Amino acid sequence: MTTTSTGTDWPAWQRSWDRQQEWYMPDREERFRVMVDMVEAVVGPTPRVLDLACGTGTITARLLARLPGATSTGVDLDPALLAIAEGTFAGDDRVTLVTADLKEADWATRLPYDSYDAVLTATALHWLHSEPLAALYGQVAELVRDGGVFMNADHMIDDSTPRINAAERALRHTRMDQAKAGGVLDWSEWWRLAAQDPVLAGPTARRFEIYGEHADGDMPSAAWHARVLKEKGFGEARPVWCSPSDTLLLALR
Repeated sequence: MTTTSTGTDWPAWQRSWDRQQEWYMPDREERFRVMVDMVEAVVGPTPRVLDLACGTGTITARLLARLPGATSTGVDLDPALLAIAEGTFAGDDRVTLVTADLKEADWATRLPYDSYDAVLTATALHWLHSEPLAALYGQVAELVRDGGVFMNADHMIDDSTPRINAAERALRHTRMDQAKAGGVLDWSEWWRLAAQDPVLAGPTARRFEIYGEHADGDMPSAAWHARVLKEKGFGEARPVWCSPSDTLLLALR
């Protein structure tokens, strides 16, 4: 994924990351479309946005494509995914990238702004267990301005419907197996390729020193997320999109 004339082909790495993520979430782009729709609906076409646990900058890319007057601060700890984001947005003064650990109490002090119109995140906070996630929600509430919005698109499992959950999971994994047989990269295979890339090898090694192998935290229900967000200072909270396994939950300050 390199070119001799320009060095690392960052768009190719972005596309590769998207394909790998879409293997797990075929409706991934739909949640992003609704997310940006609701940003525009609630705070207008030129928002100041915090892309929380931004990874390669997936949300920021969709945001700026739809709302070119927006600005985005991306924050993450993963050095490999941040390297891709830095390469992708190099020279774009609408984007600022910050390295910070969301589990540290002072992570928000590294941000360039004290408040944001919107804080957005997707498929990232399930790495946290419920107690640190609730604490993070309190910090997010302090960053979102009055009338601003927070949205989290992630795995939100309703344990009260075990048979529905099992049926959905079985079908999803059958389709994933079929796609993988057709050559789609999974999480571990994607990281294996990143570790072989001359530019990403170092950041990838540091990434695994930080995180180890992929390990999930808790996946509470959408009702839990809505309740905790309101307890932490948001005035309204409810799902604005969902699939059988995932939810995009919006909280209004």
